[in-house]
Amino acid sequence: MGTNNAAKGRSPWQDIFRRLKKNKLTLVAFGFLLLLTIISISTLVIDFVTDNQFYRDNVISQDLQNMLHPPSLEHIFGLDEFGRNIFLRILWGTRYSLFMGMLSVAAAVAVGGLLGAISGYYGGILDHIIMRLMDILLSMPAILLAIAIVAALGSGLGNVLIAISISFVPNYARVVRAAIMTVREQEFVEAADAVGASDARIIYEHILPNALAPIIVQATLGVASAILFIAALSFLGLGIQPPTPEWGAMLASARIHIRDAWHLAVVPGTVIMLTILALNIVGDGLRDALDPKLKD
Repeated sequence: MGTNNAAKGRSPWQDIFRRLKKNKLTLVAFGFLLLLTIISISTLVIDFVTDNQFYRDNVISQDLQNMLHPPSLEHIFGLDEFGRNIFLRILWGTRYSLFMGMLSVAAAVAVGGLLGAISGYYGGILDHIIMRLMDILLSMPAILLAIAIVAALGSGLGNVLIAISISFVPNYARVVRAAIMTVREQEFVEAADAVGASDARIIYEHILPNALAPIIVQATLGVASAILFIAALSFLGLGIQPPTPEWGAMLASARIHIRDAWHLAVVPGTVIMLTILALNIVGDGLRDALDPKLKD
């Protein structure tokens, strides 16, 4: 009885955090992502404080006499085909892959969430129009759609963000629509409507907070997909251009040296793999923690 009363006294967020703490693998993956976030912020601060002087002198500076130098105590990840420090380039590339992935997913969630909320709440002809537009976007694989958009707009940081965001919008529109249609008929929504609350207030104060679980999980997994998309576009020469240290671009430049300088491809490839793995593990952990069926 005492245990049940204690459980009833916990807030929903406390209950979610308690279940997350039990999942050690999720905590390790979250710690890894937190480390990457700290690295990203640190590189931004260093560039701001030094006015990009450290970046010019150490990250993109070339040492042609030591090209393709293998990993050593002096250069932990070795040097690339231009004698640049791969370790520093990996650190500086973190912010492009991680932050761009987060920004593109945030934009997709904002646009897709709005469309999905309107579609799921109002239904009718508006629902049909929005969903048919989403079906048109979904008729093309997301990576091909992103490639087509970047090819039309041109390569560059902003265009890559736009391309990936547009490619992901249909997924979040459908997730939000399904979540809202599930919550829309609940009694607390009808009560808010009965007291004269506006549609916008009902959606944002009553429906969306109760439909956050699938959105959070999908967004977490979406960041992993976005990072892969960013790497793929850069690998194809359509994303961030050299000498900017982006992980996918580093992989692309390593292709011709795969036989005589293995570290050029293995290091950025391993970092991409570990980041995607960590995001997927965190996504699975959040799904388990947010699933009401798993409450004890």
